[in-house]
Amino acid sequence: MGILRDLLNWRSLRWKIAALVAVACCAITLTVGVLVHRSTLARSLNDGRAKAVTQLSRDLQDHERGATTPDSLRMSPGSTPVELLRRLRGPQGLRDGYATWYDSDGPGDHPSMWAAQTYRGSPVAVEVDMTPDLLTRRALDRHMWKYSLLALAVVVPLSALAAELPNRRLRRAARTARRITAGDLAARTGAGRGSDEIAEISATVDSMADSLLGRLLAEQHFTADVAHELRTPLMGLVTASGLLPEGEASDLVRDRVGVLRTLVENLLEISRLDAGAEQADTQPVPLGKLVTESVRRTGLRTRLTTSGALTAQTDPRRLDRIVTNLVVNAHRHGRAPVEVDVVGTCVTVRDHGPGFPRQLLADGPQRFRTGASERGRGHGLGLTIALGQARVIGASLSFAKAPDGGAVATLRLPPAD
Repeated sequence: MGILRDLLNWRSLRWKIAALVAVACCAITLTVGVLVHRSTLARSLNDGRAKAVTQLSRDLQDHERGATTPDSLRMSPGSTPVELLRRLRGPQGLRDGYATWYDSDGPGDHPSMWAAQTYRGSPVAVEVDMTPDLLTRRALDRHMWKYSLLALAVVVPLSALAAELPNRRLRRAARTARRITAGDLAARTGAGRGSDEIAEISATVDSMADSLLGRLLAEQHFTADVAHELRTPLMGLVTASGLLPEGEASDLVRDRVGVLRTLVENLLEISRLDAGAEQADTQPVPLGKLVTESVRRTGLRTRLTTSGALTAQTDPRRLDRIVTNLVVNAHRHGRAPVEVDVVGTCVTVRDHGPGFPRQLLADGPQRFRTGASERGRGHGLGLTIALGQARVIGASLSFAKAPDGGAVATLRLPPAD
């Protein structure tokens, strides 16, 4: 279907090239046809004039030698065309001693070439039939048009087929660019060697992917290094905060240390997900029971419905992490009531706040970006971790906006065998 759709796309480069070739062929054919037609006509007229003048001279010689007049010799001015007589009296007759005229309006589409000369004070003329020359020119014109159309019928499809190779290379570069846009930075065009413009475009796309991959790896390494470097002094802060005497100031310090510890742990988890170091340990899990325990551990008021829940093949620890992050994110950035529905092997978490921003719906969650001020402050790590863990366990996590308002996160898990 994709190939047929490309063939029927009249705006594609293939048909533009074919149209350009067709226009060029038509222009060349028209130019050559006009030149050949005019040159053939000019040669035919020259030959006709020479034939008429020769015939006139021969008939006059025969008339002088004999008593009879040849049938082709017209010695009466009334039988001679007026235009021929006018030319005979004009500059042409004075210069050459004779005059010629091509009569294309002969009876029955039979043109003639006339030649006239003044003989003993009176004009004499002969008429040469040019019908065979006319038929020859018309046959030549027909053959030129016929074979020109035949050449177009062959050249245009061949040009469309010849344009398929560069079109295929351009489509490969476009597909690679779309894969890179979707996040597959390992995609390459595989253009190979070449010196044309398409090879340059393909090489540029590959170079862009290499640059983006290098920057992403550098960012991931930096995040992992920072998280690891912060972990050691953070453990000291956690220990020290636990030794502080009870009081309002101590509780504030412990709270901030806890927030910092959560942030560092999230950064470490993201770095492991980015590095592909996480491996799922899947097993059959009663989905309704596990989601109920995960929601209860959050300590947040949430409406939970588990009717129709089935057994899913998943990693319970990672699934608990995903559900917890989704519920906490709904309470933190949305508005109550927060609802969790488990149907089959699908878990839906919904709030009644302003909903996910358009940028998140288009590009997915990104770290350190909440997307919109109305969704509240945050680091954007919860949804990023949930999406990464979903990929590890082979589940799909999608984000949408409810028709009546609110953010909807849907987790689809593979069923147990």
